[in-house]
Amino acid sequence: MMLRRPLAAALTIGVLSLATACAGDDLAEEETGGGTGSGGSTGGQVTLASQSFDEAALITAMYAALLEDTGYEVETRLVDTRGAYLGEFPGTVDIVPEYLAGLGDELNIEINGEGAAAVSTSDTQETIDAMAPLLEEKGITLLETSEASSQNAYFVTQEFSDAEGVTALSDLEGQAVTLAAAPDCKGRADCEAGLTEVYGMDVTLLPLGYASPQTYQSVLDGESQLGQTGTFDGSLEAQGLVLLEDDRGIQPAQNLVPAVSDEFLGEHPDVEDTLNGLMEVLDNDTLGALLLQVTVDRETVEDVAEQFLTDEGLL
Repeated sequence: MMLRRPLAAALTIGVLSLATACAGDDLAEEETGGGTGSGGSTGGQVTLASQSFDEAALITAMYAALLEDTGYEVETRLVDTRGAYLGEFPGTVDIVPEYLAGLGDELNIEINGEGAAAVSTSDTQETIDAMAPLLEEKGITLLETSEASSQNAYFVTQEFSDAEGVTALSDLEGQAVTLAAAPDCKGRADCEAGLTEVYGMDVTLLPLGYASPQTYQSVLDGESQLGQTGTFDGSLEAQGLVLLEDDRGIQPAQNLVPAVSDEFLGEHPDVEDTLNGLMEVLDNDTLGALLLQVTVDRETVEDVAEQFLTDEGLL
């Protein structure tokens, strides 16, 4: 669902993306590229910003390749935390490959304070509607959301799933479980607190990391019954692991979505069709497979992005 918002004040935010706040981080320019493509755009200078972990870097490389192909000179800045670029968006940053609820909840905190009720839910459209006044105030337009949604997810061994009939998180209600997860899982509504309060589990947390080798091994060894990863994790099946359904919806809608400065979009309306075309072809399975090329096959995000976009006929 496309949202159009008029230009408003510049955004100043400082919160984290995956873990802790770090609003004072300096923007680190990762790469700069330029090109003249065949898309018929008048082009110009455009600055993208995102986070430096593999998933975000891959998606950002897709944006950059598409924009370069339509005649833009692209500067890409990859940083450690969302707060490091949101302080300059809109402003010196024009476009951000975003996650729906992540952006909405940070805007909500910045505008309404730490105690404000969350605007995100597990429903994509509800979350978009709740974000609308925040986006308007900040001068940000959301283009089309993708089917792909990067959420926390929880896995068990395939053997445990088959033996105990566990395919959804609610199947563990009332049970004591050891959870291998990121340290910041404790107290979070989409992690330890949600598993305890919504699913009724008695959770003991082992802070072994988000989708880390230690987390996978802890579950495989039986030290933990449950492990934390993300919905784009394409490595599980090969390890004998399986995701459980979040059937009570503790994960907010984290659909991939282009967030664009109102001012920049008004001057360069062609970027809408360019980026919406990308959103149409992304889903969780596709991104999971592409990320394996980066994390396992050690291909560069630029090469994986270019090959995918070429195969899809977008380049």
